[in-house]
Amino acid sequence: MAKKSFAVIGLGRFGESVVNELIEQDHDILVLDKNPERIQRISKKVTHAATIDSTDKQSLDEVGIKSIGHVIVAIGDDIQSSIMTSLILLEMGVAKLTVKVQNDYHEKVLKKIGVTDTVFPEKVTGRNVASRLATGPKVVDYYDLGDQHSFFAVPMCPEEMSGQEVSHINATTLRQKIRTEMQANVDLIAIQQDNAVSLPGEDVNINSEAVLWLFGSNDEMKTFIKSWCVTEKDEK
Repeated sequence: MAKKSFAVIGLGRFGESVVNELIEQDHDILVLDKNPERIQRISKKVTHAATIDSTDKQSLDEVGIKSIGHVIVAIGDDIQSSIMTSLILLEMGVAKLTVKVQNDYHEKVLKKIGVTDTVFPEKVTGRNVASRLATGPKVVDYYDLGDQHSFFAVPMCPEEMSGQEVSHINATTLRQKIRTEMQANVDLIAIQQDNAVSLPGEDVNINSEAVLWLFGSNDEMKTFIKSWCVTEKDEK
């Protein structure tokens, strides 16, 4: 997996969970928090760490936030700071922005100012978020099932199907191809498309907008993701 750059703003339980998982995946990480003790605790583990007020645009500019590939605002209970930080980051033109939200009102305000990717920590763990963000568009959803296995979703990729038209591949055929042609030890569990879910045993054609839900060990999942839907651009 290619190394990516992330910034995590806010080192509460959720933010630290995201940081720790990104560390495990060996990405470049910038960590920002206004609490110097939190920064001191994490500084030796990450690429860069700084004690700043994230609602200060100049401070964000000085740490080079605009050069970061993906910024995660993980500020805790201070909704005002979360909104102000998000607004400043949007105005600065950060490449990608994900914001932790506390409630429906918080999310509604963020949507109004232009934030398109929000996360409820009550619904998904920091590890899940980090894995989804780090794997990029190849993974559209991810659920950690303990320390060893995962349940994850990838978009349909016609390029992997030996040149066949997607409409000529049913669920059973696709399941076999994933396990034999790709030599992937992951199992196709379901196909989500057209507001419906189909099981692998069902004789249903698959369209190019389908999402494939798979199950496997964490190691097998990472191996599969690396080889799934690889383009010339990915290989460079």
